[in-house]
Amino acid sequence: MNDSFDLIVLGAGSGGLAAAKRAASYGARVAIVEGDRVGGTCVIRGCVPKKLLAYGAAYGQALADAASYGWQLESVHHDPAVLLNNVRSEVDRLQDLHIGFLEKAGVELVSGWGHFIGPHELAVTDAAGSSRQLTAERILIAVGGRPHRPSIPGAELGWVSDDLFLLPSLPEAVVVVGAGFIACEFASILQGLGVRVTQLVRGDHLLRGFDREASQAVREGMEASGIEILFAHSPAAVQAIAPGELSVSTENGLLIPCGGVLFATGRRPFLEGLNLEAAGVAIEGHRIPVDADQTTNVSHIHAVGDVTDRVNLTPVAVDEGRAFADTVYGNRARRVNHALVAMAVFCRPELAGVGLTEEQAIERHGAGGIRVHRARFRPMSQALPARGPRVLLKLVVETATDRVLGCHMVGDHAAEIIQMAAIAIGMGATKADFDSTMALHPSVAEEFVTMPN
Repeated sequence: MNDSFDLIVLGAGSGGLAAAKRAASYGARVAIVEGDRVGGTCVIRGCVPKKLLAYGAAYGQALADAASYGWQLESVHHDPAVLLNNVRSEVDRLQDLHIGFLEKAGVELVSGWGHFIGPHELAVTDAAGSSRQLTAERILIAVGGRPHRPSIPGAELGWVSDDLFLLPSLPEAVVVVGAGFIACEFASILQGLGVRVTQLVRGDHLLRGFDREASQAVREGMEASGIEILFAHSPAAVQAIAPGELSVSTENGLLIPCGGVLFATGRRPFLEGLNLEAAGVAIEGHRIPVDADQTTNVSHIHAVGDVTDRVNLTPVAVDEGRAFADTVYGNRARRVNHALVAMAVFCRPELAGVGLTEEQAIERHGAGGIRVHRARFRPMSQALPARGPRVLLKLVVETATDRVLGCHMVGDHAAEIIQMAAIAIGMGATKADFDSTMALHPSVAEEFVTMPN
């Protein structure tokens, strides 16, 4: 069978789904090809199930603090298997919704793994081994990324982040390898669910790329919760010592017994099997480079999302997909602004920020060209329990213009607060604008508009 379309999208993740539905809304005949589940990393094995697990883990701290508010609780028991199963059920529901959205939009879902057989042609092989050939005027590559597993002996015995969502239950102790947001988020989730966590960090700090002071505040909170973080430690090998029991040896000579190892050591674009050379699509390292209009070196082939390895976040992929469709099919030329993207880490304590970090601002404007305003305190929610991490609120301001270059927070609901702050930062708000905004009291966020000059 040979079918022709205006647009074929490879990959039914966030970016691909957004592009396919938007293009179809402009009248394009669109097919979307997916060999796995519909929804991509975010819906199936990323943002959504991870956040549900984070919510589940947070109940432990809430229950521990309940007595200080007068709630006398009897014996409390948590069954991680129930949480994991409920999360999987919710993911199934969301996948069905996305399939329905495609049908409603008039996008044809082609199940199977696709690869190029020419500049305009794809072959799609389904689970039964049957192949179907598709042709299109344009092709959009939106296949996302996959977790990277380190090349050490026994690495196959460990998990990557995808695997955690499939576990029937949780072991008593887990070693988490990595310092990025996935490592910190899962370390916090596992600890919150009663797992003893040791985190191995190759460098000397967590969360590279985020504000250093903010990442230090996260470290303090994670360690206070009971997570053991070992800096300047990398795994050398993983061994099975008994059923359900592993041992991790580090390059420093430590032996750490555990029931599981999570490798949160980065992700790479999923280019395997695409046969890009058949279409003449260039690769740069592990990624597909594109211009500001999401176009590869082949004028009718485009790419969005993690496969381009620029800003690997779901909302960015969604906007890239929609911008592509608006420009090509909607006669509404626009480009994505990658310069101002709010980011969050759903660890405990939560971190979020938008704009320049203090380090980035100093690099661009010099140490004398900026000033930093901060507030660090125990939030009212922890006044009665008298424990828990202090929050950090921070503004990075350009001295010459008074413009706020960066806004960062560590603490509960940081992502919700920073999302709204991002609007002000994007509009060029100054410190004076923040100061002239009436405080909403009593709240944590009011400290952003009451910081002294």
